[in-house]
Amino acid sequence: MDQHPAPQTAAPSSPAPANRAHWTPAKQRRFLIALLETGTVAVAARSVGMSPTSAHRLRRRLAGTMFDRSWTWALTQHAERMADPFAPDRPPPAPSPAPQAGQ
Repeated sequence: MDQHPAPQTAAPSSPAPANRAHWTPAKQRRFLIALLETGTVAVAARSVGMSPTSAHRLRRRLAGTMFDRSWTWALTQHAERMADPFAPDRPPPAPSPAPQAGQ
């Protein structure tokens, strides 16, 4: 009797990690809020399930963007709040205007 081996199927791949390795826009916002509240990159990063190293890497990659400016603003605001808890808050940085066509 002719016996053919059963066709082999590919081993199931391990599931992708649960969005831990990605800085989504929502995670970035939550990180910046935590950074404003704590003034500590490590605590803020861990609060959104990311490492401080990946937070710094993201900031370098996004240098000059709204995320980078908001990071600086959050740390400055936190330091000012700690220095004078009764001083009024300054507004967050405004987005840069989009460059006009032809400029």
